[in-house]
Amino acid sequence: MNAVLLAVIMMVGLSLARVHVVLSLIVGAVVGGLLAGLPLTDVENGATGVLTHFQNGIKGGAGIALSYAMLGAFAMAIAHSGVPKALADKVILAVKNAKNGGIKWAVFGVIVLFACLSQNLIPIHIAFILLLIPPLLTVFNELKLDRRLITCLITFGLVNTYMFIPYGFGDIFLNEIIMANLAKSGLDTSGISVMKAMAIPALGMLTGLLVAIFVSYRKPKVYDNAKTLAVKGDDVPLVNDTKMGFKIIVTLIAIIVAFVIQLKTDSLVLGSLSGFAIFMATGVVGWSKADDVFNDGIKMMAMIGFIMITAQGFAEVMTATGHIEPLVQSAVDLFGANKALASLAMLMVGLVVTMGIGSSFSTVPIIATIYVPLCMAMGFSPMATLALVATAGVLGDAGSPASDSTLGPTMGLNMDGQHDHIKDSVIPTFIHYNIPLIVFGWVASLVL
Repeated sequence: MNAVLLAVIMMVGLSLARVHVVLSLIVGAVVGGLLAGLPLTDVENGATGVLTHFQNGIKGGAGIALSYAMLGAFAMAIAHSGVPKALADKVILAVKNAKNGGIKWAVFGVIVLFACLSQNLIPIHIAFILLLIPPLLTVFNELKLDRRLITCLITFGLVNTYMFIPYGFGDIFLNEIIMANLAKSGLDTSGISVMKAMAIPALGMLTGLLVAIFVSYRKPKVYDNAKTLAVKGDDVPLVNDTKMGFKIIVTLIAIIVAFVIQLKTDSLVLGSLSGFAIFMATGVVGWSKADDVFNDGIKMMAMIGFIMITAQGFAEVMTATGHIEPLVQSAVDLFGANKALASLAMLMVGLVVTMGIGSSFSTVPIIATIYVPLCMAMGFSPMATLALVATAGVLGDAGSPASDSTLGPTMGLNMDGQHDHIKDSVIPTFIHYNIPLIVFGWVASLVL
């Protein structure tokens, strides 16, 4: 039994059985490492133990967790200004006065637009969720929208954007990771259009989104609005706040400054800290309230931070087992020289690996060195190889219990305790995105 495959199956199985994701990742890592023959602890003058590999991985994830914690504090400062709530109040008023369903589609459009822009124009990734989603929960309740559909809308914007558009995070994924690793593995990448190569897989995600909107979650779903209002606090509209104009200006300045500093320094921590400082300096977040606002923001992101740190430990152990390459080779050997079946096998292995690691950005360097020689030997074109490797890397990002593409939506939609991470985020995104990605990625690898 392949250690990586068993570890991922165990991690996902435990998560589906309602065992906490952090515990599931730890158990999966330990079982996978032991099965691969690694000792539990370091052996003197011998092999490095599972726990050491896990701890080394955790160190690598600490920076990511700190970045998201600071983003949470910055997002809480924006929420404290009252600007998001004022916007939500106006939307609620429009919903109550609306005589048609147009407002629903406007909400859908805004969510997808913000998710897409968070990957390139304003590359704050999932931090936008904290700004946009909690204030709109009562809007979703008024419209009787299924929150599983909201999850699919957010995840579509997060994932489809970086896997198709080579700007912002897309530039990092497609050019700095995909193209660089393909070239490093010996593939001639000259003249390859990443957008053309990824158009078919991107169409697959769009197909999955349309199924979610018009088939799976088209029926109204009722949530307890009292629970939502209890979490949001006082429901007095803020649109008549005499200082709202000033707060809006400060909020815009803080967001722009945070964006520019992040872009110049490549530091989410420094950008978020700068934005938070502007709120304090202008008095929008008072000195007496600053500590509470900061702590609330960190608390809001604490769970996602712990999961991402643990996922890095899991990924480190999986890499240390040395079982990823045998898993790929065994899958390909099973189908011999049949390109169609070999392509499907490589996509399925990519799904397994990314489901465990939780990050397509981290998966590609691992699988590219294995996939590229295989694709070249079997006669896949450079364009088809790019589509296959990129799709295999993306697979599992949507649908992994440890992915920020599922953790982010849960973070925003479960503010009132009415959205389950596994049942309402992981399973819906897995069904509507991973399955179409396998089908459309497989087609792309054969026709390009």
